Amino acid sequence: MVESLCVRIKGKANKADVVVGVYYQLPSQGDNTNELSYKELRDISRSAALVLMGDFNFPDINWEYPVDGYSRKFLKHVEDNFLLQVLSELTRILLDLLFVNREGLMGKEVIEFQIIGDRRKIASKTSTLDMGRADFRLLKELVSKVPWESAFEGIGVHECWSLVK
Repeated sequence: MVESLCVRIKGKANKADVVVGVYYQLPSQGDNTNELSYKELRDISRSAALVLMGDFNFPDINWEYPVDGYSRKFLKHVEDNFLLQVLSELTRILLDLLFVNREGLMGKEVIEFQIIGDRRKIASKTSTLDMGRADFRLLKELVSKVPWESAFEGIGVHECWSLVK
């Protein structure tokens, strides 16, 4: 199982958007799950600016001489997608890897980062019905008066649904 969440942060004026992702991967997962996570890794690494961090569960990964199959395959996907590993030491939290897809996006010493930006509330122009004020008793009474068998006689499922809508 892989859990991930990516958020695109809109850049101001002439600044590019940044995608920030968090990732958790169970240890010793199957090949099918690994393939799905590699596809996801490939898709998000195409972002203009990416910061991807999380617990990838490769505690014994060797960046210079990958040994086992899972670590080797993972490192190949990291390399194929031009991801750069930023952390050089183990952290005290559940973050074991931090990747960027562009040099200079983050420094070598990462302690904390803040996302500072304007929050905008977007006003929706879509009107919605207030179902709390609906008269369901009247609706039930009206629906019960329809002769459904004769109304649906000789027509297909799609036509029936269109009639109900």
